[in-house]
Amino acid sequence: MKDAEKLAAFCATIADERKADNIVQLKLADISTVTDFFILCTANSEPHLRAIADTIVRDAREKLKVRPRKVDGKPASHWIIIDYTNVLIHIMTNEMRELYQLESLWGDAPTVSAIKTLRKKTPA
Repeated sequence: MKDAEKLAAFCATIADERKADNIVQLKLADISTVTDFFILCTANSEPHLRAIADTIVRDAREKLKVRPRKVDGKPASHWIIIDYTNVLIHIMTNEMRELYQLESLWGDAPTVSAIKTLRKKTPA
């Protein structure tokens, strides 16, 4: 569980550094056999979605020496899932996040952290 907790925190931090919005980390270990942690975050475009996913996979491999079991989805689908078995990362566009409302499916799960990073748009 400690390794899963460390990986989840690491991935949430990377998502924040890549400017993902509305990052939520849910602890599912006590209520689900699917995984220990879910991380949900929002990307603002297809390239942004890809950049967040690629950076998480690369940095976890280089710094924590872990590889995902599977990466599913493409930027064109507006949803990418990175599966580390004990940590699932859902990177979605705002439209997909609102449509599927995964947080409500796991309403019993304690929120470990919620990084609200809705960034103010600066005038060009």
